[in-house]
Amino acid sequence: MGEPRKEKGDTRVPPSLVRYELLHEDASGTRARRGRLHTPHGLVETPIFMPVGTVGSVKGVGPDDLLTLDAQIILGNTYHLMLRPGDDLVGEMGGLHRFISWDRPMLTDSGGFQVFSLAEKRKITEEGAAFQSHLDGRHILLSPERSIEIQETLGADIIMAFDECPPSTEDRAYMEKSLARTTRWLHRCVKAWSRERSSLFGIVQGGLNKDLRKAHAEQVCAVDLPGYALGGYSVGETPEAMHEGVAFSAPLLPRDKPRYLMGVGTPVDLVTCVEHGVDMFDCVLPTRCARNGLLFTSEGKVTIRNATYAKDPRPADPACSCYTCRNFSRAYLRHLFVAGEILAMRLNTLHNLHYFLGLMKQVRQAISEDRYAAFARDFREKARAQEAERTKSK
Repeated sequence: MGEPRKEKGDTRVPPSLVRYELLHEDASGTRARRGRLHTPHGLVETPIFMPVGTVGSVKGVGPDDLLTLDAQIILGNTYHLMLRPGDDLVGEMGGLHRFISWDRPMLTDSGGFQVFSLAEKRKITEEGAAFQSHLDGRHILLSPERSIEIQETLGADIIMAFDECPPSTEDRAYMEKSLARTTRWLHRCVKAWSRERSSLFGIVQGGLNKDLRKAHAEQVCAVDLPGYALGGYSVGETPEAMHEGVAFSAPLLPRDKPRYLMGVGTPVDLVTCVEHGVDMFDCVLPTRCARNGLLFTSEGKVTIRNATYAKDPRPADPACSCYTCRNFSRAYLRHLFVAGEILAMRLNTLHNLHYFLGLMKQVRQAISEDRYAAFARDFREKARAQEAERTKSK
């Protein structure tokens, strides 16, 4: 299937299985773009938000729910799937798509971020990242080659280069050393990549240092790849600093390739970073907040466990058409959450994902109609007013 495995030492990049089509650029004074990803498992309309299925499932919902929500692409996690159930087992079961019964596009991250955020006693060397599993204490070496091997075994449409993700607040000397190593790791990923069914994206790091970001973007984008990502944002800096960094960094990535902002973010983050030219996002925020009783609505955030909703007959969001809002009251959702019922997590998750995916549909429409500047401005102003009112009422 696809391109034959290249000969040893051949570093040429053959035609990609994933192709980006730029459909429209906003004419209202922003860098927002409408695009389309062509993948082996179907089309993805961009800008897009990708629900996170860390261990092969989006927590709280099934593949049928995701289809109903029209999730066009979901994300899986290399680190977690490597540890449990193991990439070999997933491969034996026919790959991740078949294993989890998902026939739409899928992206897997490289495992790098989890190594640096979850693993015990990690040690970074030129070879890779040596660490102890947070599950059972096993000693494991995750190298660029091994990361690509795992991701190709899983069989995602889009796979990510193995990188180091230092905090944006890391000192400059270490950041420079880390970026140089990540660039070397990228070239090793390219050599290990078979191109048989997955397309490799490179990752640009550099923290909040504009000169380092620019230099690393030049190094990474010098390698002709199907797409590129910005990593190392939303890892401790303020939202304002992150937005400023993305505004600078996103235009450094090629115009004719998809631009992916990893691990971001809030609704305001998505709307703002689309304004700067980002096409793809992923984040655990909507599902994690749902499990903790925080709902995103057109009227602002709703903390459903609060006693004020105990006798509230309204849906979580009167303007929402999701299954949860069509059928259940805030009073019932609060009852389920306070009682610890599993159904609370499912209904909350369905709503939050519907909100995030619906927001991106509005984003795409606003870009197509050349009114994105006004859309983004109005959205931010409304969100600020809602948050101020929510803070005042506490």
